Order: sequence, then C-alpha cells, then structure tokens
Amino acid sequence: MEEPGYYDIRHVKGISTSIEIDNGVLESATNSFSDTAIMRVLGRRGWGIVTIENFGIKTKKEINEYIALAMRYASVTEEEVTLADCRSGILPMPKIKEDPRGVSLEEKCELLSGIERAAKIEGIINTRANYTEGTGTVNFTDSSGNEYSYEICRSGYSVSAVAKKGDVMQAGRESEHNILGLNLRHKENKGLSAAERAVKLLDAKPAKGGIMDAVLDQELAGVFAHEAVGHASEGDLVKEGVSVLKGMNGQKIANSIINVVDDPTLHEFGFMPVDAEGVLPVRTEIIKNGVLNAFLHNRQTLAAVGNGDAGHARGQAGDVPLVRMSNTFIENGDSSYDEIIAECRDGILLKGSRGGQVDPGRGVFQFNAEYGYVIKDGELSGMVRDVSLTGDILKTLHNIALCADDRIMNPGYCGKSGQSVPVTDGSPHILLRSAVIGGQG
Repeated sequence: MEEPGYYDIRHVKGISTSIEIDNGVLESATNSFSDTAIMRVLGRRGWGIVTIENFGIKTKKEINEYIALAMRYASVTEEEVTLADCRSGILPMPKIKEDPRGVSLEEKCELLSGIERAAKIEGIINTRANYTEGTGTVNFTDSSGNEYSYEICRSGYSVSAVAKKGDVMQAGRESEHNILGLNLRHKENKGLSAAERAVKLLDAKPAKGGIMDAVLDQELAGVFAHEAVGHASEGDLVKEGVSVLKGMNGQKIANSIINVVDDPTLHEFGFMPVDAEGVLPVRTEIIKNGVLNAFLHNRQTLAAVGNGDAGHARGQAGDVPLVRMSNTFIENGDSSYDEIIAECRDGILLKGSRGGQVDPGRGVFQFNAEYGYVIKDGELSGMVRDVSLTGDILKTLHNIALCADDRIMNPGYCGKSGQSVPVTDGSPHILLRSAVIGGQG
C-alpha cells in the first residue's frame, strides 16, 4: 500500500442541550449526544476523507484500516496539495464561572422562562426564547506526532418579542452567548429590553433613503468587519480568486485609522485553544493602519497564497476543516461616541443587525439595520425603521472617518459551506461618510 504523505484525526465527543419556549409554552427541552471523528489522509493526488461515527477508542490495526480506506479515496482526487510548516502547541482554557453542566435541565428551563415572561408587556403579541449549550471533548492527533486534547463548553440564549398596532408589526431581540459559564441568571432585563424596543418601533417612521453620513453602532460595524472584510480575507477565497482583496497585499485599502483583527486567542465565543489542523492560533492583523497586512489561512492556503498565518482552520464535528474567522473586530479609535454623533452633524445612526448579504468577489454588500435614529444638527432626533446600508467594501473602508473608543463584542454563529461555527464580531461606533442608505422615502 502507498504510504500517506500525512494524516490527521480529529475526534469530537459531546453533549448538547436545547430548550425552546414559545408564548409561555415549553416546546422542547432535550439533551443529545455525539461521538464523531474525521480522518484526513494526504496522498499523491490530494486528500482522502473518512468520517467515523461512534469512534470510541481504536486500536492501531483499526486506525491503519481507516488510513488504507482514505488512501483509496485520495487516489481518485485531482488536487495538488502542499502543507505549510506551522507552529504547534495549545493555549490554556479559561476558567468557567459557573459550569452549566452543574445546573439541572429543569432549572435552566425555569431561568429561561423568566427571561421570556419579562417580555410579556402591553403591545406584545408573541414571545419566544431559546437556550443552547454544547460541551465537546476534542482529541487531535497527526502523523507528525502532534497530539492535543481539550474540553470546551459554549452556551447562550436569545429572546424575541413581536409587537403589533393595527396593521404594523415589529420585533425586538436580545441574545448572549459565551464560553465562560452559565449566563441565564438575572437576565429578565434582556427580555424586557427586547419587548420595549419592539413596541417603540411601532411608532417609528420608515427611514428615508439616500446618500448621507452615517454612524454605525458596535453591532452593525462588527457585522461589516466580519462579513465584508473577514470573509474577503479568508485564504481559500483568495486562492480561488473570489475575493476583492486578492493581489492587494501591502496596499492601502482603508483610512489610516482602520485596524481590523481576527484573534482566536481571545476568550470570546470564537475562542480556539488549537485549530482543527493542530496549529497554535495567533492574533492576525488583517488591516493595519489602513494597509492590507495579512490573510487568514489554513496550512494549505498559506502554502498556496502566503501573506499571513495559519491557525484559522475550523470545522464542525465530523466535517473537514475550512478557513474560518474566530473573533473579528475593528480596533478602537480615539474619538468619543458624543464626538462622532456631533461630527456626523446631519445623517443617521444605524443600530443592530437583521442580516444581509455580501459578495466578497465583487466587493459589495447590503446589510439591514434593526433600527436607527435621525441625526440633526449633531444630536439624535426621531427613531426610524426599515433601514439598510449598501456599499462597496473598499470604498466604505476609505470612507470611515472616525472610530470611537467604545468597542463591544457580539457573539453569534457563522455559516460557510454548510458548516456553522461560533464566532464573535466587534467594533466601536464608527462614522461613515457618504453612506448609501436604503429606506422607503
């Protein structure tokens, strides 16, 4: 049998908890278990992949049988693969404040129910809350002699409320997720906040569209950092030629005040003690003082593209690792929030995110804000809804005039190629000149 050039095995054994409450009714409260491994074997013509359910503990003989099977798959692939040499090692895990696994399912249901009940105020017609928790023990080994093992628990909740007046319906939502322990206690204020915002939006006027200066809050600016900048910097997209940043290494692509970072070492929701290829993660400065400084890579894209660091390979249990973001954010500037609002003078403040779309190849995006406020004579005026931001990634980066000093990180999940991984986006408030705002006016 032909000997593999390289192989690795990533084994994830875990338990997940899910709770769903709709209008005061507990719809589901379940625990589920998983035990999956993925083996990658590199032959002369590319990768051979084998997924193994109920992996358990395997003998050397069984491992060799899986290697032989993966080598047969590798023999029919058509991809030239070179792997860059990279740092090995694993980061220490953060301390957990309250281990969710020590809290009963019944108590979690009651705590979540309290958050959902707090959203039941006048004007609200529907409330919903959910809680998710996942604990995974990850074991990694490869043919180079690297072996790593760690356990991580991620948990969080979201609560939403829908308000109605006449034919108008509006929604508000709050959520929190982390890796530092249970965060369900004393969070009734989050349910109330979601409900109060939904009710306020009933009386908000539809935004008037046009080209104007805009202030983006930390959540929407963080979404821009992740969706528009982060994805365009992923080495596989650069390699495939579907990133607007390809070939722009060392070029000034943003205002000099802009620094965009992806840092998997931070103890945020996207934290990784070691990546899915056994590489030690490091902070990567994608944009430094307005200049494109580095891409995000796995070992294969680093060898093919260069300019950056590996350590950004991530994959769901049983899935192949892809180049992925972790904790992606715009660094703080030296302006205050009040200074940014005053400097905007006449424009709009955009708050929150309701999704959108980005094309990193063409370099364009469109994001929907949750709501906003008109800015008039340097002060906040009326609340508006149904507002969006559209633009060209590079032009927008150049048009960011000020960054505040109030960065906030917002956790969530990012999807790519059918896989979803936990991430965190962040930014301070930023002032964007000549923004293209979508509305109904």
